[in-house]
Amino acid sequence: MIYFDHNATSPLLPAARDAWLDASSRFIGNPSSPHRLGARAEAALARAREKLALSLGCRPAEIVWTGGATESNNTILAHLAASRTGEAWISAIEHPSVLQAARRWFPGRLRLIPVTSQGVIDLVWLKRELATAMKTSQPAFVAVMAANNETGVIQPWQDVGALCRAWSLPFFCDASQWLGKMPAAGLGSCEFISACAHKFGGPQGVGFIKSTEPLLPLLLGGRQEDGSRAGTENVAGVLAMIAALEARAGTDLLSAHLAQRAHFEAALIAAMPDCEIVGNASARLWNTVCVIMPEIDCRQRWVVKLDKLGFAVSTGSACASGREKPSYVLAAMGLTSEKAARVLRLSSAPETAPADWLALLDGLLCARKELGA
Repeated sequence: MIYFDHNATSPLLPAARDAWLDASSRFIGNPSSPHRLGARAEAALARAREKLALSLGCRPAEIVWTGGATESNNTILAHLAASRTGEAWISAIEHPSVLQAARRWFPGRLRLIPVTSQGVIDLVWLKRELATAMKTSQPAFVAVMAANNETGVIQPWQDVGALCRAWSLPFFCDASQWLGKMPAAGLGSCEFISACAHKFGGPQGVGFIKSTEPLLPLLLGGRQEDGSRAGTENVAGVLAMIAALEARAGTDLLSAHLAQRAHFEAALIAAMPDCEIVGNASARLWNTVCVIMPEIDCRQRWVVKLDKLGFAVSTGSACASGREKPSYVLAAMGLTSEKAARVLRLSSAPETAPADWLALLDGLLCARKELGA
């Protein structure tokens, strides 16, 4: 099976596996325990906190370990709802763990930031509407992800952060798809950051929050993480996450992989002129291709046929069941439900070879022939 679903989860890197095994044998104590084994585990977490803070450009005390990006996002939204008044301004293409949490914690005070047909938030709209809103009622915060998980379209998070600082507004950036693929430097300027390990070759079930202020805990119990998050920290998971991030930071990801993606897209369009690349005019993650495939009977899904041919890809919407709706991300971009039902997301890793992309192209052509598209 050739794997093209790294935006969903990326397999564990050898460096992360080695770090996890080493930590599991060396740091066996609970970091909150008073004995030497506990102190060693706590010291290992502290060193990991320092390394992550250095890569982000923030203070170690601003890092809170969590069980993943979903927990991080829910914690941040719950904290902001309890500590701020005003509306939550959130991009219309945020991950469900941000949008659904916002709908729970900010009922009746949620405003969605529109996006263009190319999948980028409308920065002109945001500047104009913020200038108007600040005259009457200040928003609670602004949330814009660094890069979209479905389309790979990069968002102008640096510009949004600068705009928020000019208005003294908290800025929250979900960096789950950015971290480990793009440079981490500069993320520390955001008031709130969330991310997780398994998007860049770390283990599942571990992530973090970067916060410039003490968090009101979502999980209650012990006083771990300076009272911001109850529960015994996942020492081995944290150390494996940092090892994966360090491994990715030492990889030149941009030029060669952008060229590789461009070559694949050009070859795909040449072979199937009725395909469309979503967000093709926007800056996108080097590893992501979101493509509208030719029309077929929706009951014969491209993703299922490709799976049988030995390729793991994902789909922008699930069209096998009439009860399931097309992607709200694609709908926010103005795609019809019919087009959204034909979207495939192809996402690679640095280890993905040019030959894998060529094989995938052959697989798509074979699938089209078998599906009669």
